[in-house]
Parts: sequence; C-alpha cells; structure tokens
Amino acid sequence: MGIDTLLAEATAQLTSAGVIDAALDARLLLQFVTGLSRSQLILRGAQPVDQASLIRYQELIGRRCQRIPLQHLTGCQEFWSLDFVVSPATLIPRPETEFLLERALAGCRQLKVAHALDLCTGSGVIAVVLARELGCTVVAADISEAALRVARENSARHLIADLVWPVCTDLFAALNWCRPFDLIVSNPPYVAEEEIDGLEPEVSKAEPRLALSGGPGGMHCITRIAREAQRHLRPGGWIFLEIGADQGEAADRLFRSIVPGYGQVWVSNDLAGRPRVLRARHEP
Repeated sequence: MGIDTLLAEATAQLTSAGVIDAALDARLLLQFVTGLSRSQLILRGAQPVDQASLIRYQELIGRRCQRIPLQHLTGCQEFWSLDFVVSPATLIPRPETEFLLERALAGCRQLKVAHALDLCTGSGVIAVVLARELGCTVVAADISEAALRVARENSARHLIADLVWPVCTDLFAALNWCRPFDLIVSNPPYVAEEEIDGLEPEVSKAEPRLALSGGPGGMHCITRIAREAQRHLRPGGWIFLEIGADQGEAADRLFRSIVPGYGQVWVSNDLAGRPRVLRARHEP
C-alpha cells in the first residue's frame, strides 16, 4: 500500500472516530513510525512502506481512534522549541503555558532571579525553561512521584539536572527547608471538577485528573497558592500563575483584595483575548 493511500485511509479512520486534525495526526504518526520528514512523505507518495512499519502504524492509528493522545503514542511533545518526554502521568504541555513563561520571563527581566520555584511541575517544562533562560536553580515541586520521574528525565535530557531540584510535595507543604524564592511560576490544576467529564476524551480520560481538577469552580489550588505563597517568596519577589479563561476576575480579586500582602496585581490576556496569566508581587 502506497504512502498516499495509507494516509488517506488512516485519516478517514481518525475522522470517523471524532479525532480533531485527523489528517495531521495521521501524517505525524507515519513520520514517527518511518522516520521520514513531511517532504519525504510527499515525494515518496506512491511508494509502499515496509511490512513492519505498516503493522506498527496501523496499531498506532487504532489506538489513536480510541482517543489516546498523539503525544502519549509518540512519547514526546515540542515546547519552547525543545523536545520533551511526556507520559500519562503528566499533562501534555500546551501553548497556554508557553504564554505563561513568556509573561514570567518578560516580567522579571529587571529582577535578579537566583532561586525559583516551579509549583505543580508535571513534566518539568517550566522548570527546564526557567533554568535554561535564567541560569538559576529551580525547585520543581509536584505531589506526584510519577510526574517527578518525567521531570527528572526532561531536566537530564536538556543537560540542566544540576539546576533543577525535584521535590515531592503537596504545594508548599514540604518546602519549609527552602530559602525564600525570587520567583514562583505555576500551572496549577484549575479546571472546574464538574467540567472535566465534558472535555475531549484525550483530556478527560487520558490526562491525570489530579493535575486537571481545581475542585468545584476550579479555584481551590489557586486560592491555596495565594494564601501560602507569601511565606515562600522573598519581599519583592513575583508570582506568575496560569489561570482558566473564566477566572480572571476571581483571581484578580483574590490577590488584590481577599489575601493581603500582594501588590502590582495584573491579569494578562492571551492571544485570543482570554484571561490567562496572573502576576503579583509580594509586598509585605
């Protein structure tokens, strides 16, 4: 079976299974199996793939039809123009978190950051980028040991394991030994518990609920962070949080009015105009 025919059949299968971007996923999986580039697939469209690759490809297409995320099938995801290992133990890195990092790095441009915290680190992408971009030590904190194994693998993969310190903890509970941080960046669980089952199966069934659920209304972890972070931020230190698109007003009010000790509170909209990142300064 030629490559073009194989791709067409795979795309039809994925479309029938309700997969968004079926043609893209079909191509990316074939590239993954064969090691060919996109242009090579086009140039060799009439050529068949070998039997071993065909069997492997059809197996992966079948699993993708079951709505297993593409990244769980390939084991990797590009983020910040770097390749990261991912697994079902962590959230798949998303563009929203790149926006969080862009805001954090821009916001602390004039701040000397020697010691940072990536809270709810998951796969460790935030910790790795902060360590690479700022040259600082980063505590990568998560409640999941399985997630921390992925974070360790990614810090080693990008040759900065000496700067990234994984810690298993429920938010700040096990961080009292740390000196105050200059910067805290976090993509915490913020999806409302009651909304998770209505999300695409790739999210609701395949990604860890612990990393998704922010409790009823989605603000549980964000509220805990607001109340606990100041004990771990140096005076003048900054915190940057990724938030849900409907949480801008609530998060702003939380840091500006409900929990004392924060100043210069600001919510930034993403490129789609939705509230996405909250920043606040510790001003005791």
